[in-house]
Amino acid sequence: MPIFRKNSPFSVPSGSIALDDSSIGLLHCPACQHRARRPGRWTEKAAGTEHSFIGRPAAVILILQNNATDAQIDHVLERVEELGLKHHLSRGTFRTIVGIIGDEEKLHAASLDAIPGVAEVIPVLQPYKLASLEAHPDPSVIDVSGVKIGGGYLGMIAGPCSVEDRDRMMRIAESVRESGANLFRGGAYKPRTSPYAFQGLAVEGLKILRDVGKAFGMPVVTEVTDPRLVETVSEYADMLQVGARNMQNFALLTEVGKSKRPVLLKRGMSATISDLLMCAEYILSQGNANVVLCERGVKGFDSVTRNLFDVAAVPVIHGLSHLPVIVDPSHATGKPDLIPPCAMAGLAAGADGVHVEVHDCPEQAKSDGPQALLPEQYRELASQMKGLAELLGKTISPLPEPLT
Repeated sequence: MPIFRKNSPFSVPSGSIALDDSSIGLLHCPACQHRARRPGRWTEKAAGTEHSFIGRPAAVILILQNNATDAQIDHVLERVEELGLKHHLSRGTFRTIVGIIGDEEKLHAASLDAIPGVAEVIPVLQPYKLASLEAHPDPSVIDVSGVKIGGGYLGMIAGPCSVEDRDRMMRIAESVRESGANLFRGGAYKPRTSPYAFQGLAVEGLKILRDVGKAFGMPVVTEVTDPRLVETVSEYADMLQVGARNMQNFALLTEVGKSKRPVLLKRGMSATISDLLMCAEYILSQGNANVVLCERGVKGFDSVTRNLFDVAAVPVIHGLSHLPVIVDPSHATGKPDLIPPCAMAGLAAGADGVHVEVHDCPEQAKSDGPQALLPEQYRELASQMKGLAELLGKTISPLPEPLT
């Protein structure tokens, strides 16, 4: 008795349900090719076999009336829940909208425009429903333990590639904090190209990060490399990073989506912008709305830089998604002298923050030393970025608790 279930609101697992003809909604059960034309989720029995079908996912935006009362808004949400649909409420300055996702059949049969308080129903055409600007017209502001990213607030992430000894981490953190950084980064788990390269200090590194964050009042960002580590890393870090190599690790995306920690999702080295947004959708679909995207360079044909810094990705993503976007010129260029101009270019293009690697002795760094800025170099860059931020009308988000 083959039963086929949907894996997420946005995609059907390979080998479960196939769309034979998307124009007429012809579905077939892959076990025996039994066919049906009706969209939606239902079960049919034919020739003694039970077939379970799942319809195409769809999404709409409800634009509520300007004078809609709180009672009407609550009624809209209750009605949507009664229909078994997922929803996301967004209260903007000038309007309130509700993003809704569910099976196509339910959405078509719901008569959503007849609900009191609803002014308009607009279908979402992008495949990434929750990440889409259609679903959330106002820029999202992500709060990382008091530090805001997005909506005019800039996140300034700085620190070494890898967590090393405690004293060194304390020195670097003190320096970047004094320079204006509001988030400290360091890798406790390192996904490396070579199995013989330094893999990180693991839990000991997480403990050092936590101590550094507490000592200097800075939220900490660190990478999680395995779904089984999400819970452990979440105990120590304020923000979980999903690195470029793991951007399409869907099991990992699902787990960080279940976490309550904000997520920094880096673009894969060969990923399109659509790929990046669909991966963000995995996280959002699990209930974690706190996602920040990162442009860190893509593979190019020229070896003069480590990667190709796709600065145009910043305004392109802002035109497609409400999620904040930061840039990582350290990984994008791989060269300290190119980091400052690319950081400034990223901010000028509209980035919501800058991620820079800093080390007080790059030649002794456990990883990526050649691309790290010295503390004094970061201090100069931070001053320049602060000046540019003021010209752009943006604010470097202050730390929640100044040092006493």
